[in-house]
Parts: sequence; structure tokens; C-alpha cells
Amino acid sequence: MTTDVDLAQEAFDNYRSYINPPLARVMKLSGAPVEVSAAGSTITDHTGKTYLDFAGGYGVFTLGHRHPRVVAAVRDQLERMALSGRTMFNPLMGRLAKRLAELTPGDLTFSFFANSGTEAVEGALKLARAATQRAAIVSTDGAFHGKTFGALSVSGREAFRAPFAPLLADVRRVAFGDAAALRRAVDADVAGVIVEPVQGEGGVNVPPEGYLRDVRAICDEAGAVMIADEVQTGLGRCGTRFACDREQVVPDIMTLAKGLSGGVMPIGAYVARPSVWNAAYAKAPLLHTSTFGGSELACAAALAALDVLVDDDLAGRARERGSQLLEGARAVMHRHPAVLADVRGAGLLVGAELQHEGYGGSIIPELLKRGVTAAWTLNAQRVIRLEPPLIVTAGEVDTALQAFEGAVAAAFEQLGALA
Repeated sequence: MTTDVDLAQEAFDNYRSYINPPLARVMKLSGAPVEVSAAGSTITDHTGKTYLDFAGGYGVFTLGHRHPRVVAAVRDQLERMALSGRTMFNPLMGRLAKRLAELTPGDLTFSFFANSGTEAVEGALKLARAATQRAAIVSTDGAFHGKTFGALSVSGREAFRAPFAPLLADVRRVAFGDAAALRRAVDADVAGVIVEPVQGEGGVNVPPEGYLRDVRAICDEAGAVMIADEVQTGLGRCGTRFACDREQVVPDIMTLAKGLSGGVMPIGAYVARPSVWNAAYAKAPLLHTSTFGGSELACAAALAALDVLVDDDLAGRARERGSQLLEGARAVMHRHPAVLADVRGAGLLVGAELQHEGYGGSIIPELLKRGVTAAWTLNAQRVIRLEPPLIVTAGEVDTALQAFEGAVAAAFEQLGALA
């Protein structure tokens, strides 16, 4: 019979020997347990302890874990067909593309389905180049668009890019939120501008009001394609159906993933306006393809997840619970100014910036002890992200805030004031 200790040791040994030895050590030192089941906003570990999931799979679990409507749709489809043979029409892919055309803003119409956010970004970058016959791409400092070759090229953290240089040529970076800098960078050689409406991995950075409208205008003036990376911010996360909706902006291409299937199946997509899509693909329909993208199981999950998103008004719930989380975290900041420098966010994407990144190594394990998960942002190690499911309750937010304050206080007790 396998014991709790045996399972934990097995997981550590396998990570250390066959997956990623440095990561295994870091996870063990941080007290990471072994997850064995999850439902709703709760994860259960190998000892039976439960945790409120405020890391949220970095934005994947918009509907929580194993939402019953999504699980039922996948089970039903599994009894029929799991993967497309690719030589015939896939009706679920067609229905999902139609649903996305109905839900996304403006005349975003045509969808290509991939398996992840970074694949969606790769496709969007290729589409921008093919549609414009230009080469340059403009992105923003601190951006995170993925770690495949093209997506990494337009991402903003040098530590991730440097080991793989040279990457794509003619990528120009400007400060996020600075429309004047963007205008100087965009000229007749630019194929596209890729921007997150709110930077997630960059530290939960919310741009100034009107920034997205400025990006749209600058792209229009230069004939460049505007790519909105909504992999993390879309599908209700920021309190509107898509974060672009905060400024009523319609991009030329929108990338989606993470919460698209409600946290049950991997799926990504990019959705484009007809003018851009046809400029690239009208005469070459197989210019960009994917063997597994848009599988029956993934499409079934996504269709069910989109129904839940709309039926349960999860964007509205994200606004309400997001205000509670943001205000509560700011109250913690005011009581602990030596540890917390800032709290900011949109909807249920909230970032707590530390006075010193050294506190993070204490706060996140202390949160685990108190039964709450959280995560750093990849491009800003001083920012802890709180990103629970959109189904989170007011009581669960209160519980997480109490744990957060306890963890912040414990970190200061352990480390004192860090310069």
C-alpha cells in the first residue's frame, strides 16, 4: 500500500531524475505538496489537506476545477470520437468557431485552433507577416507571449531570450502603456503590434486609460496588424468578456487559450478579421495547420465552457469578486507597508508587489501552510499573483485574504526589513 510519504517521495524522485532537477529542489524547499484531486476552487493534496486555488493554473481555471457541465460534455464526446481524422468536416470545430465569432468583439470572424497560448501567438505572428508582407513586429517591455521561438522573440524578459539567441530579427520593444513610444516605433515596415491588454507575467500591469485605443489608431495609421494577446486576460478574467472590451477596441487578431476550455482540455486559438485572414489564407488554405488543434474533445469542452461563461455571467462575477479581492489586498498593504509596495489589478487578476523580492520566498510557502496557493509573475519576481477561478465565492476570498495577511506578517517576522 502506498503511503502519503511514499507518494511525495516518489514524485520528488521522478522530478529530480527525469523531469527537472533544479525545479524539483526549489519545489521541495518551498513545501510544494503532491496534488491528487481538485474540484471547484479547491485542490486536495496527498495528505488530504485542501487548498484554495488562488494560483488558478495561471489563468486556466476560470470555471474552477472539473466544472460538471464541461466534464459531462467531454465524457459524452469521448463516447463518440476523441480525435478528428482530419479528412472530413469536424462539426464541433465549426460550432466553436461560430460561437467565438458571436462572442468576440467587432468583426473578428475566422478562428484557427491550436493546443496552447504560445501556439496561438505563433500563428498570429505568422498571419500578421503573411497578410502585410512586412517583417517587423513591435512588442512591449515586460510582455510574456510564450516560450516557443516566435512567441519568445516578442516576449520581454531577456533572461528567457538570451540562451536561444539569435531569435526573430526585427523585433522592436517599447515601454508598455507608452503610446508615444509606440508611435515612434511603428512605421511602414511593421507587420504587427502585439500587446496584452493587461500584462500578467509582467507584473499585473494595467495600462493608462485610452492606451488600447491609441494602439488601435497607431496600427491603423501605419497599416499594421493589431494583435491582442488575451491568452490570460480574456474570457471574463478582467471583469469584461475580453479585456479589450474595457476600451471597446477591436483588434485585427486576438489570441486565446488558458480558460478557453474551462480548465479541462488544452486548447488555444487565434481569431482574425476577414480582411487580415483573407490577405494571408484566401489562396493558401493550408499555409498554417495543426495535427491536434481543434480536437473533438477540446472543442466539446470549449463549447460547454463558453456556455457557462455567458449563462453564469462570470465576467460580472469577476468584477464583483475582483473588487473584493483588490480592496482587501490593498488593506493588507496599508497595514504592512514594509512588505507590500503596491497592489493592482483588473477583475480577478490581482498582483501584490513586494518591497523586496526576497519576501516572496517566504510568503508563498506561508500561504501554502495556511491552505492557499499563489504564484509569482514570471517577468517580475517582486509581484505575487492572486488569480482564483471566476466562480470563487465571497467567503473564499475572505479566507484567502486572511491567509495572505498572515503570510505577509510571518514573512516580516522571519526576515525583518529588507533593503
